[in-house]
Amino acid sequence: MRPFKYTIAKDVPSAIKLVSNNPNARFLAGGTNLLDLMKEDVERPDEVIDITRLGLTQIKATDAGGISIGGLGRNTDAANHPLIRQHFPLLTQAILAGASGQIRNMASNGGNLLQRTRCPYFYDVAMPCNKREPGSGCGALEGINRMHAIFGWSEKCIAVFPSDMAVALAALDALVKVKDQNGEERSVVFTDFHRLPGDTPEKDTNLAHGELITAIEIPKNNFADHSYYLKVRDRASYAFALVSVAAALELTGNVILQARIAMGGVAHKPWRATKAEQMLVGKEATEVNFKLAADAEMADAKPLEHNKFKVELGNRSIVRALQMALDGGKS
Repeated sequence: MRPFKYTIAKDVPSAIKLVSNNPNARFLAGGTNLLDLMKEDVERPDEVIDITRLGLTQIKATDAGGISIGGLGRNTDAANHPLIRQHFPLLTQAILAGASGQIRNMASNGGNLLQRTRCPYFYDVAMPCNKREPGSGCGALEGINRMHAIFGWSEKCIAVFPSDMAVALAALDALVKVKDQNGEERSVVFTDFHRLPGDTPEKDTNLAHGELITAIEIPKNNFADHSYYLKVRDRASYAFALVSVAAALELTGNVILQARIAMGGVAHKPWRATKAEQMLVGKEATEVNFKLAADAEMADAKPLEHNKFKVELGNRSIVRALQMALDGGKS
Protein backbone atom coordinates (compact mmCIF):
# COMPACT_ATOMS: atom_id res chain seq x y z
CA MET A 1 0.00 0.00 0.00
CA ARG A 2 1.26 3.45 -0.91
CA PRO A 3 0.83 6.02 1.89
CA PHE A 4 -1.30 9.08 1.23
CA LYS A 5 -2.66 12.04 3.12
CA TYR A 6 -6.41 12.02 3.78
CA THR A 7 -8.23 15.33 4.29
CA ILE A 8 -11.93 15.98 4.84
CA ALA A 9 -12.82 19.16 2.97
CA LYS A 10 -14.88 21.69 4.91
CA ASP A 11 -16.24 23.64 1.95
CA VAL A 12 -16.06 23.85 -1.82
CA PRO A 13 -13.34 26.56 -2.09
CA SER A 14 -10.96 24.76 0.27
CA ALA A 15 -11.52 21.42 -1.47
CA ILE A 16 -10.70 22.92 -4.85
CA LYS A 17 -7.67 24.75 -3.47
CA LEU A 18 -6.25 21.60 -1.88
CA VAL A 19 -6.45 19.61 -5.11
CA SER A 20 -5.36 22.49 -7.35
CA ASN A 21 -2.21 23.03 -5.27
CA ASN A 22 -1.09 19.41 -5.56
CA PRO A 23 -0.84 17.80 -9.01
CA ASN A 24 -0.96 14.39 -7.35
CA ALA A 25 -4.09 15.00 -5.25
CA ARG A 26 -7.49 13.53 -6.05
CA PHE A 27 -11.07 14.24 -5.03
CA LEU A 28 -12.85 11.39 -3.23
CA ALA A 29 -16.65 11.24 -3.54
CA GLY A 30 -18.18 7.76 -3.77
CA GLY A 31 -14.79 6.21 -4.44
CA THR A 32 -16.27 3.40 -6.53
CA ASN A 33 -13.61 3.84 -9.23
CA LEU A 34 -10.78 5.68 -7.49
CA LEU A 35 -10.35 3.07 -4.77
CA ASP A 36 -10.22 0.24 -7.31
CA LEU A 37 -7.56 2.12 -9.26
CA MET A 38 -5.53 2.71 -6.11
CA LYS A 39 -5.76 -0.96 -5.13
CA GLU A 40 -4.49 -1.96 -8.58
CA ASP A 41 -1.64 0.59 -8.32
CA VAL A 42 -2.93 2.42 -11.40
CA GLU A 43 -3.73 5.66 -9.56
CA ARG A 44 -1.09 6.72 -7.04
CA PRO A 45 -2.29 9.90 -5.31
CA ASP A 46 -0.29 11.15 -2.36
CA GLU A 47 -3.28 13.17 -1.11
CA VAL A 48 -6.98 12.33 -1.16
CA ILE A 49 -9.54 15.07 -0.47
CA ASP A 50 -12.86 13.76 0.85
CA ILE A 51 -15.66 15.94 -0.59
CA THR A 52 -18.64 13.94 0.62
CA ARG A 53 -19.62 16.61 3.17
CA LEU A 54 -19.86 19.52 0.73
CA GLY A 55 -23.55 19.21 -0.10
CA LEU A 56 -24.02 19.64 -3.87
CA THR A 57 -26.63 16.89 -3.82
CA GLN A 58 -29.81 18.78 -4.69
CA ILE A 59 -31.98 17.86 -7.65
CA LYS A 60 -34.25 20.70 -8.72
CA ALA A 61 -36.14 22.11 -11.67
CA THR A 62 -34.50 25.06 -13.43
CA ASP A 63 -36.33 28.27 -14.30
CA ALA A 64 -36.15 27.34 -17.98
CA GLY A 65 -37.96 24.05 -17.43
CA GLY A 66 -34.95 21.75 -17.32
CA ILE A 67 -33.34 20.08 -14.34
CA SER A 68 -30.20 20.56 -12.26
CA ILE A 69 -28.58 17.51 -10.68
CA GLY A 70 -26.04 17.96 -7.89
CA GLY A 71 -22.56 16.72 -8.70
CA LEU A 72 -22.23 14.94 -5.36
CA GLY A 73 -25.70 13.38 -5.41
CA ARG A 74 -25.85 9.60 -5.62
CA ASN A 75 -26.70 7.77 -8.83
CA THR A 76 -29.58 6.00 -7.10
CA ASP A 77 -31.19 9.27 -6.04
CA ALA A 78 -30.89 10.68 -9.55
CA ALA A 79 -32.39 7.57 -11.16
CA ASN A 80 -35.34 7.50 -8.79
CA HIS A 81 -36.13 11.21 -8.54
CA PRO A 82 -39.73 11.94 -9.64
CA LEU A 83 -38.74 14.87 -11.88
CA ILE A 84 -36.17 12.77 -13.72
CA ARG A 85 -38.41 9.72 -14.05
CA GLN A 86 -41.22 11.86 -15.43
CA HIS A 87 -39.39 14.29 -17.69
CA PHE A 88 -36.06 12.58 -18.45
CA PRO A 89 -36.74 8.83 -18.28
CA LEU A 90 -33.84 8.15 -20.63
CA LEU A 91 -31.46 9.14 -17.83
CA THR A 92 -33.20 6.87 -15.33
CA GLN A 93 -32.97 3.93 -17.73
CA ALA A 94 -29.27 4.52 -18.38
CA ILE A 95 -28.33 4.80 -14.72
CA LEU A 96 -30.25 1.64 -13.83
CA ALA A 97 -28.50 -0.22 -16.65
CA GLY A 98 -25.13 0.41 -15.02
CA ALA A 99 -23.48 -1.43 -12.16
CA SER A 100 -25.20 -2.94 -9.13
CA GLY A 101 -27.60 -1.31 -6.71
CA GLN A 102 -24.87 -1.17 -4.09
CA ILE A 103 -22.52 0.73 -6.40
CA ARG A 104 -25.27 3.11 -7.51
CA ASN A 105 -25.95 3.83 -3.84
CA MET A 106 -22.35 5.00 -3.42
CA ALA A 107 -21.39 6.44 -6.81
CA SER A 108 -21.71 10.20 -7.23
CA ASN A 109 -23.11 11.84 -10.35
CA GLY A 110 -19.95 13.83 -10.97
CA GLY A 111 -17.76 10.83 -10.26
CA ASN A 112 -19.71 8.79 -12.80
CA LEU A 113 -18.60 11.22 -15.51
CA LEU A 114 -14.99 11.05 -14.34
CA GLN A 115 -14.62 7.28 -14.14
CA ARG A 116 -11.79 5.84 -16.15
CA THR A 117 -11.74 3.16 -18.81
CA ARG A 118 -12.03 -0.50 -17.84
CA CYS A 119 -9.56 -1.53 -20.55
CA PRO A 120 -7.68 -4.54 -19.08
CA TYR A 121 -4.39 -3.22 -20.44
CA PHE A 122 -4.94 -0.01 -18.49
CA TYR A 123 -5.53 -1.95 -15.29
CA ASP A 124 -2.59 -4.32 -15.77
CA VAL A 125 0.50 -2.39 -14.68
CA ALA A 126 2.73 -5.03 -16.31
CA MET A 127 1.38 -4.09 -19.76
CA PRO A 128 2.18 -0.99 -21.86
CA CYS A 129 -0.56 1.66 -21.75
CA ASN A 130 -0.27 5.24 -22.95
CA LYS A 131 -3.25 6.23 -20.82
CA ARG A 132 -1.55 5.00 -17.66
CA GLU A 133 2.05 5.78 -18.65
CA PRO A 134 2.29 8.17 -21.61
CA GLY A 135 4.79 6.98 -24.20
CA SER A 136 4.80 3.35 -23.10
CA GLY A 137 2.66 2.11 -26.01
CA CYS A 138 -0.80 0.57 -26.36
CA GLY A 139 -1.00 -3.12 -25.50
CA ALA A 140 -4.56 -3.38 -26.76
CA LEU A 141 -3.76 -2.17 -30.28
CA GLU A 142 -2.13 -5.49 -31.20
CA GLY A 143 -3.69 -7.42 -28.33
CA ILE A 144 -7.17 -8.67 -27.52
CA ASN A 145 -9.31 -5.69 -28.54
CA ARG A 146 -12.82 -7.16 -28.67
CA MET A 147 -14.20 -4.59 -26.21
CA HIS A 148 -12.45 -1.60 -27.74
CA ALA A 149 -13.27 1.41 -29.91
CA ILE A 150 -14.54 1.53 -33.48
CA PHE A 151 -14.86 5.33 -33.64
CA GLY A 152 -12.41 8.12 -32.87
CA TRP A 153 -9.49 5.98 -31.71
CA SER A 154 -5.86 6.79 -32.34
CA GLU A 155 -2.64 4.80 -32.57
CA LYS A 156 -1.99 5.90 -28.99
CA CYS A 157 -5.20 4.51 -27.46
CA ILE A 158 -8.22 2.42 -28.45
CA ALA A 159 -9.94 2.28 -25.05
CA VAL A 160 -13.66 3.03 -24.59
CA PHE A 161 -15.42 5.10 -21.97
CA PRO A 162 -17.52 2.90 -19.66
CA SER A 163 -20.32 5.11 -18.29
CA ASP A 164 -23.98 4.44 -19.14
CA MET A 165 -25.20 7.62 -17.47
CA ALA A 166 -22.91 9.73 -19.65
CA VAL A 167 -24.34 8.26 -22.86
CA ALA A 168 -27.83 9.43 -21.89
CA LEU A 169 -26.52 12.86 -20.87
CA ALA A 170 -24.81 13.20 -24.25
CA ALA A 171 -28.09 12.47 -26.01
CA LEU A 172 -29.96 14.94 -23.78
CA ASP A 173 -27.61 17.88 -24.55
CA ALA A 174 -26.55 18.21 -20.92
CA LEU A 175 -24.27 20.89 -19.50
CA VAL A 176 -21.66 20.23 -16.83
CA LYS A 177 -21.17 23.00 -14.26
CA VAL A 178 -17.64 23.19 -12.89
CA LYS A 179 -15.88 25.55 -10.48
CA ASP A 180 -12.16 26.41 -10.32
CA GLN A 181 -9.81 27.63 -7.59
CA ASN A 182 -10.65 31.27 -8.32
CA GLY A 183 -14.31 30.63 -7.58
CA GLU A 184 -15.20 31.02 -11.24
CA GLU A 185 -17.94 28.74 -12.53
CA ARG A 186 -18.23 27.67 -16.16
CA SER A 187 -20.57 25.46 -18.14
CA VAL A 188 -19.19 22.74 -20.40
CA VAL A 189 -21.34 21.40 -23.23
CA PHE A 190 -21.50 17.67 -22.63
CA THR A 191 -20.17 16.69 -26.05
CA ASP A 192 -17.07 18.81 -25.25
CA PHE A 193 -16.58 17.44 -21.74
CA HIS A 194 -14.82 14.17 -22.64
CA ARG A 195 -11.95 13.89 -25.10
CA LEU A 196 -10.98 11.58 -27.92
CA PRO A 197 -7.52 10.09 -27.30
CA GLY A 198 -5.47 11.80 -30.03
CA ASP A 199 -1.88 12.10 -28.85
CA THR A 200 -2.81 12.60 -25.18
CA PRO A 201 -4.95 9.62 -24.11
CA GLU A 202 -4.00 10.19 -20.47
CA LYS A 203 -6.40 13.17 -20.53
CA ASP A 204 -9.96 11.86 -20.26
CA THR A 205 -11.74 15.21 -20.04
CA ASN A 206 -11.26 18.90 -20.77
CA LEU A 207 -11.30 19.80 -17.08
CA ALA A 208 -8.27 21.49 -15.56
CA HIS A 209 -6.75 19.75 -12.54
CA GLY A 210 -8.66 20.85 -9.44
CA GLU A 211 -11.86 21.88 -11.18
CA LEU A 212 -14.86 20.42 -9.37
CA ILE A 213 -18.15 19.32 -10.91
CA THR A 214 -20.88 21.11 -8.98
CA ALA A 215 -23.93 20.17 -11.04
CA ILE A 216 -25.22 18.67 -14.26
CA GLU A 217 -28.00 20.49 -16.08
CA ILE A 218 -30.36 19.05 -18.69
CA PRO A 219 -32.39 21.55 -20.73
CA LYS A 220 -36.11 21.16 -21.27
CA ASN A 221 -37.01 18.87 -24.14
CA ASN A 222 -39.92 16.97 -25.63
CA PHE A 223 -38.36 13.50 -25.63
CA ALA A 224 -39.97 12.01 -22.51
CA ASP A 225 -42.62 9.99 -24.36
CA HIS A 226 -40.26 8.61 -27.00
CA SER A 227 -36.89 7.68 -25.54
CA TYR A 228 -35.08 4.48 -24.74
CA TYR A 229 -31.69 3.26 -23.49
CA LEU A 230 -30.52 -0.02 -25.00
CA LYS A 231 -27.49 -1.79 -23.55
CA VAL A 232 -26.01 -4.86 -25.25
CA ARG A 233 -23.56 -6.81 -23.09
CA ASP A 234 -22.07 -10.23 -22.61
CA ARG A 235 -24.27 -11.05 -19.63
CA ALA A 236 -27.57 -9.76 -18.31
CA SER A 237 -26.23 -7.74 -15.39
CA TYR A 238 -23.13 -6.04 -14.00
CA ALA A 239 -21.28 -5.95 -17.31
CA PHE A 240 -20.02 -3.02 -19.34
CA ALA A 241 -21.59 -2.43 -22.72
CA LEU A 242 -20.33 -3.97 -25.91
CA VAL A 243 -22.57 -1.36 -27.54
CA SER A 244 -25.21 0.87 -25.99
CA VAL A 245 -27.57 3.39 -27.56
CA ALA A 246 -29.50 6.27 -26.02
CA ALA A 247 -32.25 7.23 -28.47
CA ALA A 248 -34.84 10.00 -28.22
CA LEU A 249 -37.41 11.31 -30.68
CA GLU A 250 -39.70 14.32 -30.85
CA LEU A 251 -42.61 13.63 -33.16
CA THR A 252 -45.52 15.38 -34.77
CA GLY A 253 -47.79 12.63 -35.89
CA ASN A 254 -45.34 10.13 -37.34
CA VAL A 255 -42.84 12.74 -38.58
CA ILE A 256 -39.59 13.26 -36.68
CA LEU A 257 -39.02 16.86 -35.60
CA GLN A 258 -35.85 16.10 -33.64
CA ALA A 259 -33.74 13.03 -32.99
CA ARG A 260 -31.01 12.42 -30.44
CA ILE A 261 -28.77 9.36 -30.58
CA ALA A 262 -25.66 8.66 -28.52
CA MET A 263 -23.64 5.47 -28.33
CA GLY A 264 -21.55 3.85 -25.63
CA GLY A 265 -18.93 1.13 -25.82
CA VAL A 266 -17.68 2.36 -29.18
CA ALA A 267 -15.34 5.30 -28.48
CA HIS A 268 -13.11 7.04 -25.95
CA LYS A 269 -16.12 9.25 -25.10
CA PRO A 270 -19.91 9.01 -25.47
CA TRP A 271 -20.37 9.06 -29.23
CA ARG A 272 -23.06 11.38 -30.61
CA ALA A 273 -24.45 9.83 -33.77
CA THR A 274 -24.93 13.16 -35.51
CA LYS A 275 -25.12 11.74 -39.04
CA ALA A 276 -27.97 9.46 -38.01
CA GLU A 277 -29.72 12.31 -36.20
CA GLN A 278 -29.52 14.65 -39.17
CA MET A 279 -30.80 12.02 -41.56
CA LEU A 280 -33.91 11.42 -39.46
CA VAL A 281 -35.10 15.02 -39.13
CA GLY A 282 -38.21 15.57 -41.23
CA LYS A 283 -38.53 11.89 -42.06
CA GLU A 284 -41.28 9.50 -41.06
CA ALA A 285 -40.51 7.31 -38.08
CA THR A 286 -40.26 4.01 -39.92
CA GLU A 287 -37.94 1.03 -39.66
CA VAL A 288 -36.68 1.74 -43.17
CA ASN A 289 -35.60 5.25 -42.20
CA PHE A 290 -34.11 4.02 -38.95
CA LYS A 291 -31.98 1.54 -40.92
CA LEU A 292 -30.85 4.22 -43.37
CA ALA A 293 -29.83 6.46 -40.48
CA ALA A 294 -27.94 3.64 -38.78
CA ASP A 295 -26.15 2.79 -42.03
CA ALA A 296 -25.07 6.41 -42.42
CA GLU A 297 -23.61 6.54 -38.91
CA MET A 298 -21.86 3.17 -38.93
CA ALA A 299 -20.29 3.78 -42.35
CA ASP A 300 -17.51 5.71 -40.59
CA ALA A 301 -16.67 2.92 -38.13
CA LYS A 302 -13.07 1.66 -38.16
CA PRO A 303 -13.08 -1.69 -36.40
CA LEU A 304 -10.03 -3.49 -35.09
CA GLU A 305 -8.99 -7.11 -35.46
CA HIS A 306 -11.31 -8.54 -32.82
CA ASN A 307 -14.26 -6.14 -32.76
CA LYS A 308 -15.53 -6.12 -36.34
CA PHE A 309 -18.79 -7.52 -34.99
CA LYS A 310 -19.45 -4.15 -33.33
CA VAL A 311 -20.24 -2.55 -36.69
CA GLU A 312 -23.23 -4.79 -37.36
CA LEU A 313 -24.12 -4.81 -33.67
CA GLY A 314 -24.04 -1.01 -33.57
CA ASN A 315 -26.19 -0.80 -36.68
CA ARG A 316 -28.83 -3.14 -35.30
CA SER A 317 -28.69 -1.50 -31.86
CA ILE A 318 -29.43 1.95 -33.29
CA VAL A 319 -32.44 0.59 -35.18
CA ARG A 320 -33.70 -1.34 -32.16
CA ALA A 321 -33.28 1.61 -29.79
CA LEU A 322 -35.15 3.92 -32.17
CA GLN A 323 -37.97 1.39 -32.51
CA MET A 324 -38.22 1.11 -28.74
CA ALA A 325 -38.15 4.89 -28.38
CA LEU A 326 -40.92 5.22 -30.96
CA ASP A 327 -43.08 2.83 -28.95
CA GLY A 328 -42.26 4.53 -25.67
CA GLY A 329 -40.17 1.56 -24.55
CA LYS A 330 -43.13 -0.81 -24.73
CA SER A 331 -42.00 -3.11 -27.58
